[in-house]
Order: sequence, then structure tokens, then C-alpha cells
Amino acid sequence: MGQVQSTTDKEVALQNIQELYRKFTNECPSGNLHLHEFKKIFGVSSNSPEEELAFIELVFRSFDTNKDGKLDFMEYVAAVNLVLRGKLIDKLKWSFKVYDKDGDGSLTNQEVRRVVKIVTKIKRHDDPNVEEDVEDICDRIFELVDKNKDSQISLEEFIEGAQKDPWLLEQLRLDIAPTDWFIKHQEKTP
Repeated sequence: MGQVQSTTDKEVALQNIQELYRKFTNECPSGNLHLHEFKKIFGVSSNSPEEELAFIELVFRSFDTNKDGKLDFMEYVAAVNLVLRGKLIDKLKWSFKVYDKDGDGSLTNQEVRRVVKIVTKIKRHDDPNVEEDVEDICDRIFELVDKNKDSQISLEEFIEGAQKDPWLLEQLRLDIAPTDWFIKHQEKTP
């Protein structure tokens, strides 16, 4: 957890994904994955840094499509498929959903700042030399993405901006190096 995904993804074998599904059924015999179990899968505990706790909760809520406070098997399958094998456009749509706290289909400066602040803290946790300023990042994102200057970012502006500018893509994508995490986790599992 807490790593930022590189621009080149490693491929996760289908049998490894099937193993992750098997673990879901073993660890969640009720067929539902609750937030505390989701945190455990990603190695996040009450001792984890505050920003990792906040981020994993954002991620969990984005996958809980029916908003019942748990992931059923189908939500879990969709999440694993998106994160490990999804196309860039789908990952960007998911990232937008994470940013869009109120679910109104547009991002305000406050919504972007909230996520950028969490992600920046995670980056600093992994690399203390990261000297990015949250305010500067948010200002630059809005300058580059908010084409109609209405102080909101639509899904279309979000996707278009991320696809045109590598810096924006790095800032807007919320991948947490799931492929690297998954491969490392598999190596540790007997």
C-alpha cells in the first residue's frame, strides 16, 4: 500500500487472480467483504499512517457500488479486474469517482485537494524527498484540466487532461501499485 504505480504495468497471471478470488471465499465465507477485512487484505491496520487509512477507505467506498457498507463477491470481482487488468480509461473513470466525494459528476477544488493531500502524504511516506506542495498541485491541475474555467472538472475534462499530459496522468491516477503489491503479496504467501 502507499506506492504510486509506475507508468509501465506488470501483467498479473490469470491463475494469480483466481488465487485472489479463492482467498476472498476463504476469508469471507459470508460472501461479503467489510472495510476492516479490506484493510487487512491490503496490509492496512490501525497502526498504519493516517493517510493510508483515509486512502483505503476512499478506495473501498468507490468499489461499494450499492453503498451497503460491504463488498459482495461481484463488487470484489469487478474491483480486482479493474485494478489489476483494467484499461486506462476505466481506471481514470474510477479515479474520478474516488475524487468525486459528493457524487455530483464534477470535481471542486476542495474535492481534488482532499485526495491530492492524501496521495502526497503517501508519496512522502514512501519517499521523504518528495517536495510537492498540495496547493501548487491543485492549482496546476485546475489550470490544465478545467477547460471552460467554471472552477469544476467534469469527467470529460478529467479524462482528456490525463490522457494529454503525463504529469497530469501521474497526479490524477489513483493506482496504488496494485500489481506490484499483488506480486509481492503472492511471493510471501506459502
